[in-house]
Amino acid sequence: MNPKIFRAYDIRGRYPEELNEKIVEEIALALIKLFAKKKIVLGRDVRLSSPKLYQTLVKRLSGKNNIEIIKGGIMTTPMLYFLTVFLKAGGGIMVTASHNPKNYNGLKIVGSVATPISGAEIFKLLK
Repeated sequence: MNPKIFRAYDIRGRYPEELNEKIVEEIALALIKLFAKKKIVLGRDVRLSSPKLYQTLVKRLSGKNNIEIIKGGIMTTPMLYFLTVFLKAGGGIMVTASHNPKNYNGLKIVGSVATPISGAEIFKLLK
């Protein structure tokens, strides 16, 4: 796993070389600790790789450590932030690489009041 994909505000890399379903599975396993006993909102953008990465998150997080998943499907990042706060969720995960080229994808992870959780923090959970 390339540590350079863990950025200040997100996790982002070229799909599938740097970020793929296997890596998202490993990240999801680390997130189980972070989101234990919480409700989380999941969303994704319309990139071609996003449905696979989104489904990987759903599969890996469903039923683990009493995590309740709210599947938001296709949405914008601001919508994820709004839903996280409005639904009083413990956090949210958006599958997106934002403004990056189409061969990139990533994860934006937020806490209960839509505060960003850095890629560096997630990387520490992986160790």
